[in-house]
Amino acid sequence: MSHIQRVKTLYKLILKLHKGLPQEFQIIGTNYTRDEFRRHKTCTPPEANIFMNEWTNYAITLAKQLGVKNETDKTKFGDELPTEILENLRDEQIVQLYELMEAAKAPKNFRVDQKS
Repeated sequence: MSHIQRVKTLYKLILKLHKGLPQEFQIIGTNYTRDEFRRHKTCTPPEANIFMNEWTNYAITLAKQLGVKNETDKTKFGDELPTEILENLRDEQIVQLYELMEAAKAPKNFRVDQKS
């Protein structure tokens, strides 16, 4: 499988996984995923390796979390970001992460525009 095919397969898998999320998470996650995959179309090979590894880990984590449905306990989505990763983020990435956090905390009746 070529690199482009692997990227497309991972991208489609993530979008399918997002369909299992609550609607507000689905919209935020799908928009963020689309934006990140677009931003990294022209990244360097070392950046592409990191990108693919991190998004693959995300897909695996999300698949596991969606596969475990406990009616008495709300499923927690995502994972804690280790401090050493936070310390290595560029300023632009920290701003992006903050904006994503704010969008995730927005009231449920707040409508986030869906990108096409």
